[in-house]
Amino acid sequence: MNIKPRYMALLLALAVLLGAGGSYIGIEYFANATGNSNTDQLATANPDGENFGSLTEEEQKQFIQDMTGDADLKKVEQAYSLIKDNYVQKVEKNQLVEGAIQGMLDTLEDPYSVYMDKETMKQFNQTIESSFQGIGAEVSMVNDKVTIVAPIKGSPAEEAGLKPNDQILKVDGDSVEGLDLYEAVLKIRGEKGTEVTLQVSRPGVSEPLSIDIVRDDIPLETVYTDTKEVNGKTAGVIEITSFSEKTADEFKEALSKLENDGMDGLIIDVRGNPGGLFTDVQEILKEFIPDDKPIVQVEDRNGEKSRYFSSIKEKKDYPITVLMDEGSASASEILAATMNEAGGYDLVGTKSFGKGTVQQAMPMGDGSTIKLTLYKWLTPDGNWIHEKGIEPTVEVKQPEYFYTNPVDIEESLQFNDNGDKVKNVQKMLDGLGYDPGRTDGFYSEETVSAVEAFQKEAGLDVTGEVDEKTGGKLEELIIEEVRSEENDKQMEKAVEVLFQ
Repeated sequence: MNIKPRYMALLLALAVLLGAGGSYIGIEYFANATGNSNTDQLATANPDGENFGSLTEEEQKQFIQDMTGDADLKKVEQAYSLIKDNYVQKVEKNQLVEGAIQGMLDTLEDPYSVYMDKETMKQFNQTIESSFQGIGAEVSMVNDKVTIVAPIKGSPAEEAGLKPNDQILKVDGDSVEGLDLYEAVLKIRGEKGTEVTLQVSRPGVSEPLSIDIVRDDIPLETVYTDTKEVNGKTAGVIEITSFSEKTADEFKEALSKLENDGMDGLIIDVRGNPGGLFTDVQEILKEFIPDDKPIVQVEDRNGEKSRYFSSIKEKKDYPITVLMDEGSASASEILAATMNEAGGYDLVGTKSFGKGTVQQAMPMGDGSTIKLTLYKWLTPDGNWIHEKGIEPTVEVKQPEYFYTNPVDIEESLQFNDNGDKVKNVQKMLDGLGYDPGRTDGFYSEETVSAVEAFQKEAGLDVTGEVDEKTGGKLEELIIEEVRSEENDKQMEKAVEVLFQ
């Protein structure tokens, strides 16, 4: 698989991926207590691999000592003894301990602070050791819902067209309500060639969508290069799909080649990029941001801030713009915010996801791990974008048909029908050049005529109704339109802004 347009995530199709700052179902970057990182195809930690501000071994020991020495924990011990010795049914000690840890984390109401017990970590490590297979998604818990952040480029998730902020309701017919993030992830991940069916709730769509996904190998390449020729000028394009251990090196190599080839300006595309390692985004930013402003700031619980700088003295001698969207999260947001605030470069696209916290994974000594939020990251100007996102300086949305949904046909759609499914079909018809007369969800006579015209040209039975075959053909042609670079209005605008 090598599906070029990463923004396919904003369409429809047949695969899956999961969310921001939470867990990958396909691949993920997980930082341990010493700041090292592993690559996981499953999805169960934090996409930032936050390895700055890591606790040393001595600091961890002191942390645990301080915690266990707290007099208030006697109350916890008392509750433990009461339940263990007196509850009407026998309770396993481990069950109480695990429940107490999970309960403490639950009180934080922080979707990024999570506990992985020994068994979960065992499965996590098994996934790391196996080949990279899955659905290729990254997820997080948002308001107690397993929520999609952005699909990985070239993954089944991207092909399926799962979108940022989609909420997973069921996996193979089983509800995920009440499960923690990692329990849900374990249900979704799987081996190449196996199929999983997700029921998804999508903002703006009244009925849940059912999406079948065939798991596959997940692509590891994170940097793609292209050029755009406009009025005699060459725009170099570097797309970053995530920030992994080799991303900075790959980016520098791509940048050097574009510069040597004589590009006149640069576009950095982080649309649909769910984040990754802080070290790599930092190294990339050091190529562009002079040392008079910080690349990023990190704030601890006491309000004390650490600032990170580059060592260069001057900006590049060519213009730069950054492309972003609602699937740009975490490390992608660091890049976008810094390029704008410290570099003065334009941000083109739509508002980003909004994750501004930093987690550290801390092993508990028995095979289990707590991933705890320890810091906030702030923009060069000291802004915290958490749950707010970053606004583009030049807002541009893709054409309406980019945001259409899979055509889920149980009964054929026909004249006088009304609802979201009809509205979705009308937007598809309009995007393909068949005027449905309206796009408000009412199946009018004009919509019947548009469907008939479409069916005739597509070699289908001309009925004026949208059955499974007609819906499938609409999806197929819409996917082709989305994949076509000439329809990428955000990229078109980015080039225009670059050379204005």
